[in-house]
Amino acid sequence: MMWVAGIRALYLQALHPRAVRGVMQNSDFRRDAWGRLRSIANFVGTTTYGTAEAAEKAGARVRRIHTMLTAADPETGERYRIDDPELLLWVHCAEIDSYLHVLWHSGFPLTDTQADRYVGEQRVSARLVGLDPEDVPADRAQLARYFEKVLPELAAGPEAREVDDFLTRPPTHPLLLPARAVLWRRVAGLAYAALPPYAHELYGRPAPPPAAVTRRLRVTGTMLRCVPARLRWQLPPKHILRAMSRLGPGSRPAPYKVDR
Repeated sequence: MMWVAGIRALYLQALHPRAVRGVMQNSDFRRDAWGRLRSIANFVGTTTYGTAEAAEKAGARVRRIHTMLTAADPETGERYRIDDPELLLWVHCAEIDSYLHVLWHSGFPLTDTQADRYVGEQRVSARLVGLDPEDVPADRAQLARYFEKVLPELAAGPEAREVDDFLTRPPTHPLLLPARAVLWRRVAGLAYAALPPYAHELYGRPAPPPAAVTRRLRVTGTMLRCVPARLRWQLPPKHILRAMSRLGPGSRPAPYKVDR
């Protein structure tokens, strides 16, 4: 379900003109789409399952790269830094909101208290990319207020349209086109459907009613959670297996540990 959430986050992040412009002007995702997605997933996997040292190193690498990058506003000519806290905060909040929304609506057992705790804990990951944790939402109420504040700044400009097209039809090898049509488009379609209504309005593409989207998320989540755990843990780049090996045979990522 985190892949669905990650794609939802990309759709949402693209609606901030300055943030998506920074990606479009500095990224090679058009030529190496899957490499870009794997890089993002690897960072999330490292900060989730890796050691504190590995997470700090991953964060330092991201911060170092960001300090060297700028973007330009095509209308005003203004150049601005990619590590602008305003832009980093938008990317962070869009990501955390997407992970929480998709997981919760997929039927994962999560209480209100646990959901708030998750938002608060993610201020650690915000620090790793260069944000002051005190400036980052600490619970769902603060997260909702943040989105209300930023909403007037959002727009589906040319860059967002390009991201939308990319996520709908990512470049792939001709032999994999059937798989893209059958699997990827369903995942991307579900991620788009799970966006908030204002995002659908900005993109101009309709989506199923919220209740129908929740049913699809719940069915998808239930099916995926039926896959044997030992098979799920094998997914590359094997962050879970390394964490279990490091922590000992009694360690298992499982729902019953969420409230610990």
